[in-house]
Amino acid sequence: MYVLSESYSDPKRVPNMKVNQNPVPEIDEIRKNNTSGLMLSSGYGGGTANIEYGVETSWDLQLFDPSMTTPFTQVVMKSNYNSSVVDLFKRKNAIHPFLGTFYQRREVYKRFGFQTFRTTDGKDKNEKLKYQKKIQKSDLVGDNDAYKNVLWQLNKERRGQFINLATMQNHLPFTDKYNEYPFEAFGQAVANPERKEQVKHYMQGIALTSKYTKDFLDQLDQYQRPITVVWYGDHLPGIYDGDNMNDYYVPLHETDYFIYSNKYARSNKYARNHGDSIGKQTDHVQVVSPNSFTALALKQMNQKVSPFYAMMTQVTEQLPAQSRGNNDTSDGLLVDKQNKVLKEKNLTKKQKELLNDYRLVQYDNTTGKHYLKNMHFMK
Repeated sequence: MYVLSESYSDPKRVPNMKVNQNPVPEIDEIRKNNTSGLMLSSGYGGGTANIEYGVETSWDLQLFDPSMTTPFTQVVMKSNYNSSVVDLFKRKNAIHPFLGTFYQRREVYKRFGFQTFRTTDGKDKNEKLKYQKKIQKSDLVGDNDAYKNVLWQLNKERRGQFINLATMQNHLPFTDKYNEYPFEAFGQAVANPERKEQVKHYMQGIALTSKYTKDFLDQLDQYQRPITVVWYGDHLPGIYDGDNMNDYYVPLHETDYFIYSNKYARSNKYARNHGDSIGKQTDHVQVVSPNSFTALALKQMNQKVSPFYAMMTQVTEQLPAQSRGNNDTSDGLLVDKQNKVLKEKNLTKKQKELLNDYRLVQYDNTTGKHYLKNMHFMK
């Protein structure tokens, strides 16, 4: 399953800001003990659907023309062929505790091949969200109920399946949504009193996310079948206006992710096709692009892969993370595992060849004549 945690990013990593206490100790512990790292996001304060597109398709937004601002509507809705991680499963279900109309998600998910998409405005048996309680004083569904919907789906569909969850609890605006606020932030990044107040509200939200996420994974450990979770934040909240974007573009575009395999998957007693986990990965996971997640998940599950995902494993292991940069040029932004910015001209010959191969495959799949579809490239 894939879990997009709305606006999640550890505030302790924000430049020129300190917090009075750690709001996310549970997620810190999860990340410490499992495959984890930073994800280089193309968005700041927004752009959720674009990051989700990269995660699910393994395509890189940077390789599109700058006029391509929303691939959900500009690519998926205009094509009869949209390959994605969904293709790997016979059963595929999506959950979003909000309206299904945003980013045309309902139509987009149908084109991806999802058989159910449950939202707060769902009407029929495949669209009704089972749990949708608003959290405390917020007008948004809490992550606790978002996770309940995933567990309900797991129990409803006992066969192998893919579940995609996009949460909403920590979506803007960052106002007085909760019952208490024990967290404070200090420093240049929150010099504006209004921003400082927003960060206080935001940190209480992610503190609840941290607790609920641990509880969720603990419950997944009780299932006697292998389950692997790719969990990631999509972008930072746009509330740190004391930091100059030109000076701090990279840290303001890095979110947190982890890949978790439940106890059953980690037991190493079962055959490959039953979904073993190889355990915590430590190589090539420090800084990744959204398009790397499926390759990392398949590797963690010790699965045989198609030629496409074999190529994506090479892309993940041999190329730096890539995103649109602050100047929005064709060069984009390349960040290596040491979190250093690189130029494409400084890549090795082998890296340049791999990047060119990847560009050609993405072009064929999204804009070209789909030659690779006829070769069952994604199967």
